[in-house]
Amino acid sequence: MSQELLAFTVAAVRHAGARMLTRYSTESRHPGLPDVLAHLQANDAAVVDTLRPALTKALPSAVWLNDEHGSGPLATGEWWLIDPVGGNVNAVHGMPDWNIGVSLVRDGRPVLAVVYFPVHDEMFTATEGGGGFLNGVRLRVSVKTSLDGALAGTGQAQPGHDPDLAKRMGSAFAAMTNSALHVRISVPVTHQLAQVAAGRMDVHWQFDNVRSHAAGVLLVQESGGVVTDLEGKAWELASESYLAAAPGVHAAALSVLTV
Repeated sequence: MSQELLAFTVAAVRHAGARMLTRYSTESRHPGLPDVLAHLQANDAAVVDTLRPALTKALPSAVWLNDEHGSGPLATGEWWLIDPVGGNVNAVHGMPDWNIGVSLVRDGRPVLAVVYFPVHDEMFTATEGGGGFLNGVRLRVSVKTSLDGALAGTGQAQPGHDPDLAKRMGSAFAAMTNSALHVRISVPVTHQLAQVAAGRMDVHWQFDNVRSHAAGVLLVQESGGVVTDLEGKAWELASESYLAAAPGVHAAALSVLTV
């Protein structure tokens, strides 16, 4: 993966972040769901309108896909996978935990990732075989070797729409709470994956596998973490679940989540 393409992607994402900051306010107070939904859509559109022309120019052969909830395999070739505003609901409500996520997938595997947190000016980047970085500084996952000192998390979206998923989430949360130091349930998922890559968190799991999370997965992998599905098989873009963790706690976390 060329450093020129990475640098171009970083510049495009930073520009999109600057545009989002003009829309973002800690004073946001929306009266109801229709207004919230309108702002969610407007935020996504602002980022897509900024990123799409730039990334298409950088790599015209790549297919564009900003279906942030999409899952399953992709055809061979190169794909730009975009999560315009990860944690958009946080941004709309004036909270700082949101980001802009871009990954380039080639023949089913992520080869480039850029995840930018504009409020904190944290730019996470990774390339296949080239390592993970935060603002240019090499990332390393944590050295934890026991779950009793581990910070774990998940971020399933709206389980109320799926009673079986809600029950499974509750059981997993209870089991991990009894094993780890602390468990977080929050969005965006890419926020938690970035924290695992940076060694700030130790474990992150999902009962679904959204393609736009590929950027965060590559960050973890390139920072020395282990990513598998919840059966312990190697992670793939079309896997139905995943567990991303520091090597010293991955096996223990997998055991907890598969009881």
